[in-house]
Amino acid sequence: MEVVLEMTLPRNAESAPLVRHTLDASLRGLGVGSEVRADIALALGEACANVIQHAAAGMEYEVRARMDGARCVVEVIDGGTGAEETEWESLQVAPLAEHGRGLQLMRAFTEELHIADRVHRNGAIVHFEKSLAG
Repeated sequence: MEVVLEMTLPRNAESAPLVRHTLDASLRGLGVGSEVRADIALALGEACANVIQHAAAGMEYEVRARMDGARCVVEVIDGGTGAEETEWESLQVAPLAEHGRGLQLMRAFTEELHIADRVHRNGAIVHFEKSLAG
């Protein structure tokens, strides 16, 4: 079975928990274990927080998730300039730094993490994947 979620959300702090809970409910329905769901929720929360805090343009952002029983693929898409996200990807973060730890967490808890500028539009796409085998 394949489950696909597409959400357009306001850029505010209340939207991130809604996305996490919606995706978690879908994963739970597919029988995904709690540790894998927690990893995905953490990465999704970090990606959403980055968009909410840093996207320079647009009042909304999108989250797309596809789960096929073996893998979860998530994209968080903002309408900002894309510059901060691109810089964020290459940033070397000091262990005790105030900002920038989100990317380190996303790399640690997911697979196939990519951050890229959107083609023909402003903004960036945070793409990550996670195996659903626990």
